[in-house]
Amino acid sequence: MRDDYLRAANKVITDPNILINVISKRVKQLRSGSPQLVDSLEKLSLEDIAMREIIEGKITYEIPSDDEVTKA
Repeated sequence: MRDDYLRAANKVITDPNILINVISKRVKQLRSGSPQLVDSLEKLSLEDIAMREIIEGKITYEIPSDDEVTKA
């Protein structure tokens, strides 16, 4: 995992717990065959691809409201 990508992604998603959860979920999607949303000339790990997607605004996240959580 590249530190420069991690620092840049942390500026987009400032809560470290949410950032790790978003990266983890996206890595699982990439492992399952989802296409990557960023191009790179270098070989990147899935974690780095996920962070680049966050940095470039290709993926976002949404925190459900308390009402949505209790209904589920």
